[in-house]
Amino acid sequence: MKLEIYYDDRQDFIEITEEYKNIVKKTVETAMRIEKISKLPMYELSVSFVSNDEIKQLNNDYRQVDSETDVLSFPMDLVDEDLSELCETDILEMGDIVLSTERIISQAEELGHTQLRETSYLVAHSALHLMGYDHIAEEDKKEMRKMEKEVMKELKIFK
Repeated sequence: MKLEIYYDDRQDFIEITEEYKNIVKKTVETAMRIEKISKLPMYELSVSFVSNDEIKQLNNDYRQVDSETDVLSFPMDLVDEDLSELCETDILEMGDIVLSTERIISQAEELGHTQLRETSYLVAHSALHLMGYDHIAEEDKKEMRKMEKEVMKELKIFK
């Protein structure tokens, strides 16, 4: 399985270094491995780093919620669907992850851990959304939190 990530840096708060790109890729790959998502040889997704203003606008436009948030997920092809009709040369477009770097900074400071750790956690959360997880119902929320912890544990990234 190959994972191709397209990065879009539209903010001025964090320098998106190779270290950030590596933790993003490693986090998504770990979430996919835990979920046993590897039926196709190629997966794609985009990750955008944006300001609070931009994520607030996106949140309002797509969710009708007029406030900032830390991460938004925009699934394309559901990776938990039956993929039997796809051939081995198909590429599955997972979707888009949009991260507020201002929120990464403030939440990392508030929680007492690094910005890389906060980025990884938010990417794990968002990747799980792209794989069909949700946290609207309490039961689903518990399952999603359990999966987030599994990803972070496997990455050996702790608070």
